[in-house]
Amino acid sequence: MNYYLLGQEGKLGVTEIALIVAIVFLLVVLYIFLSYFKLYIQCKLTRAGIGFVDLISMTFKKIPVSMIVQSKIMAVKADLTEDEGVTLSALNSHHLAGGNVPLVIRALIAARKAKIVSLGFKEAMAIDRAGRNVLEAVQTSVYPKVIDCPSLDSGKAKLDAVAKDGIELYVRARVTVRANLQQLVGGATEETITARVGEGIISAIGSASSHKEVLENPDVISKKVLSDRLDSQTAFEIVSIDIADIDVGGNIGAKLQADQAEADTKVARAKAEGRRAMAVASEQEKEASIQESKAQLISAKAEVPMAISDAFNSGNLGIMDYYRITNIQADTEMRTSFAKGPVAEESTLE
Repeated sequence: MNYYLLGQEGKLGVTEIALIVAIVFLLVVLYIFLSYFKLYIQCKLTRAGIGFVDLISMTFKKIPVSMIVQSKIMAVKADLTEDEGVTLSALNSHHLAGGNVPLVIRALIAARKAKIVSLGFKEAMAIDRAGRNVLEAVQTSVYPKVIDCPSLDSGKAKLDAVAKDGIELYVRARVTVRANLQQLVGGATEETITARVGEGIISAIGSASSHKEVLENPDVISKKVLSDRLDSQTAFEIVSIDIADIDVGGNIGAKLQADQAEADTKVARAKAEGRRAMAVASEQEKEASIQESKAQLISAKAEVPMAISDAFNSGNLGIMDYYRITNIQADTEMRTSFAKGPVAEESTLE
């Protein structure tokens, strides 16, 4: 048999080689046909619009064929037509770009069934490529979400604000929001909504003339906060703001006034102490000036005997003149002592 295959020259003939190639080709075709037969029949029965060549092309592009086929079938059964952009090429491109094709299709189906959410295929792909969960966003649009203000992660149980009468109020609010699909890409998240609502509540309480006004009409806070359009440039739309709880705190105004009065007292004491210190310093300066004057007087008195001696030596002063001056000086001191009285004499004796 081997001799028959090789022939007399020991080589395969052209006919035998062609036969072998044809058999291998048929086996490959049969394998491919059997591999994609089930998916091909499924596409035909569901009118998904995916041909045999498309299945083979996706395999060479390393695209999960089964996932794309199931997504296309879901889109067709949900009346998502190719006129809306839901084509096989778009699905393949979105997968190759790193998108989640089944999630996008389910989001489009949910939006179509809800009938209150406007979402296009290109918009859904953009949201998915931006890293947002487009299906969760659609569900949040249909079923609004409730956010606590302040948030539970902040560690604060309630917001604290002070009315104009100085009374502190503790407030806890619940914010109902739904997703804004048109601003989901690039819009602010829940943290921004919580921060803005908290700021609005504090501002509304601070502008109230009395805490009783807030306690009587808590909806005043909600109306004021809603009128400020706090959901602008965010991924959500505020449906309502409900004040869940309000508690009355301390009298912050009175405490601040008491602290201010104490601070003013300390300032006044400091100023008085400063004036006293300046007065003491001025008194010390005057005493020093007096002592300096006394020193100058003593120095001048010490020069008198020298002057008298010089007068004697020069003949300008005689002995009788000196005695006369001495008597006049003694008479003056006696008159001065009489004028001062007994107390002055005692102090002089001391």
